[in-house]
Amino acid sequence: MLKEKKNSITIGTFRPEVAVNRHGFKSLILLASAFAIGGLLGAEAGRAQASGSAAKRVDRKEKKTERKQTAATPNDKPAGEKNETVAVSSVGDMTNGVPTPADYRVGLEDELMISVWHEPELSQAVVVRPDGMITLPLLNDLKVVGLTTEEMQALLTEKMKTLVNDPQVTVILKAVHSRKVFLVGNVAKQGVYPLGGRKTVLELLAEAGGLGPFAKTRSIYVLRKENGKEVRLSFNYKKALSGKGNNPELMPGDMVVVP
Repeated sequence: MLKEKKNSITIGTFRPEVAVNRHGFKSLILLASAFAIGGLLGAEAGRAQASGSAAKRVDRKEKKTERKQTAATPNDKPAGEKNETVAVSSVGDMTNGVPTPADYRVGLEDELMISVWHEPELSQAVVVRPDGMITLPLLNDLKVVGLTTEEMQALLTEKMKTLVNDPQVTVILKAVHSRKVFLVGNVAKQGVYPLGGRKTVLELLAEAGGLGPFAKTRSIYVLRKENGKEVRLSFNYKKALSGKGNNPELMPGDMVVVP
């Protein structure tokens, strides 16, 4: 009996007392350690899961924000800005014209746009009448044929000083009908052709559909008035076509004759 008591251990104050041998005590300690480690690991996993959930929520919020920003297009502007853009576009449409030739002077049937800054009732498109006059509100008839666009602008500015404080006038050439050249003879299409800008004899012949089958390519000429006299300019079609001959630039009133 005494030997058994020496080899036994009393745990705590349990009642009745429970004797456990050394091997049982070690097993109990290991079991308790395992439970403790398991609890720590479980807590750590819980914290990691919570952190992951929070990160996912933040990521979802950021994606929603990006989708909203993508949905907002550059054209989504306040109403005021849209109105200003439309106004600027309409002004641009009014002032778009054709290139003005360096030697241009206002002629009959030419189309012009007169723009007066901040004065829409005085701004309008006009066509030069056969008598060389145009008509504007409050100014009545004005003779403009033979003037350059700068001279016409100065004339209108002076006339409008009685109506507008410091008038700012712009004259835009919209279409040229007064500058013409004539083509007669053995060509596909004879007639009168507008000379809105620079144009050569070859370009005129191409516009008319080319030469006729019996045209004398070496005898073509241009009739031009210079200083009140009629001048005759010879033109060799085949040489001009090959780049070895002259290809005169046409002037208003020129007549190209193809025998």
